[in-house]
Amino acid sequence: MIVSSIAGNNEGWVLTFGGTTALAAVVLLAATAVTRTQRVDVFSDALAERIEARIAELVAQGADEETARQLVKDTISLVRGVQ
Repeated sequence: MIVSSIAGNNEGWVLTFGGTTALAAVVLLAATAVTRTQRVDVFSDALAERIEARIAELVAQGADEETARQLVKDTISLVRGVQ
């Protein structure tokens, strides 16, 4: 857009590039609005450590670790509404 303005000051090229740029901006804004997803929940290190400690406690009491971890994953999916 700047080059066409400097090189000969051709108004047609300037308007074409300007219109194309404006149209691209509108398309990007619309695409962002349509595809917007939910924000990711804030990750809490303290909560993650407490959950890991509880899993370790369950495993020490004889629970299967994979089953305990799958229970945590299923619980997170249930809270987020994911099936």
